Amino acid sequence: MTLWQRITGLASTFGDTTCGPRDALPSASTAVQTRAAVDATDSVAFTTAVIALSAKMAKADGVVSPVEVEAFHQVFKTPPEEAANVAQVFELAQRDIAGYDIYARQVSDLLDGDPLRLRDVLECLFHIASADRALHPGEDEFLKTVATCFGFSDSTYRHIRAQFVEDPDAPYDVLGLDPSVPDDAVKVRHRKLVRENHPDLLQGRGVPVEVLDMANRKLASINAAYEIIARERSL
Repeated sequence: MTLWQRITGLASTFGDTTCGPRDALPSASTAVQTRAAVDATDSVAFTTAVIALSAKMAKADGVVSPVEVEAFHQVFKTPPEEAANVAQVFELAQRDIAGYDIYARQVSDLLDGDPLRLRDVLECLFHIASADRALHPGEDEFLKTVATCFGFSDSTYRHIRAQFVEDPDAPYDVLGLDPSVPDDAVKVRHRKLVRENHPDLLQGRGVPVEVLDMANRKLASINAAYEIIARERSL
């Protein structure tokens, strides 16, 4: 099941013609009533919150570019019959970034603070932010706040960031290591990250199919960082 298979309810839930355009997007602080008996990623509340976060992420640098919208659709694949509903929510949310931290906390709450699935969401946001091969300071601040709302430490944030933002001077951040660690620790960490980010393992973990599309990019970043360190240390 993809992330958007329950989005069909959005038109009737949020498309009331008696409301103005801004009223069509529900308040992020509205109590969530859809958690019981369903996986959170299958709920309309979760889906709407992630669309809103993605749209506001694209707006964080002041303008929503076509490449960022394309990146959104790359990682959050929308069934054709639901495209209009998703586009409506995205358009409403991209008007400003107000309330994005509330949406981030809502996502964290819906996922019960699960670090693996929250990391999947954060990495998808990084994919959107880095689509133009640059990370604007506003986007960096946005993502830092989201990471904090998700319960991630500064070091974990830097580790995730380094896998999407090209910085040849930070290979240790990509691997999540301190530069002082011994050679064996570098090798062990590299093998662990490659194993954890292998598409087969991710699929077995039950992550959405959209997340699998980023596995090759992450593996390339991890391997490139290891190669830089390996050359420096003659491993």
